[in-house]
Amino acid sequence: MTIFSRIIQGEIPCYKIAEDENFFAFLDISPMTKGHTLVIPKIEEDYIFNLDDKLVGDMMIFAKKVARAIQQAVPCVRIGVAVLGMEVPHAHIHLVPIKKESDLNFKNPKLKLDPEEMILIAQNIRKHIIM
Repeated sequence: MTIFSRIIQGEIPCYKIAEDENFFAFLDISPMTKGHTLVIPKIEEDYIFNLDDKLVGDMMIFAKKVARAIQQAVPCVRIGVAVLGMEVPHAHIHLVPIKKESDLNFKNPKLKLDPEEMILIAQNIRKHIIM
């Protein structure tokens, strides 16, 4: 079972943003920028392009709703999107609030935010979610 599946099951705490029957979104605990969110399918699949076509499409629609909420909650120019899938063997989409393209460079130092700030960021994003 992947760490993401354990998060979905509630075995590992997270800063949850949104959830429906197929997908789960939560703040990245090592964010590139404030509001950096991960969107994952509830089924455990390592590679996003191994998911069936409908699920990939639905995942992007779910991610779009989350991205709109992030953009309303976090000062940014737009939401950068990345699908790498190398660090955790569970398909996921990174939604990263960016002001410039270099904000989406995974080699940049990660932020270290305290739990109280993470809670506030998650609460603020959730206020804007329209599912």
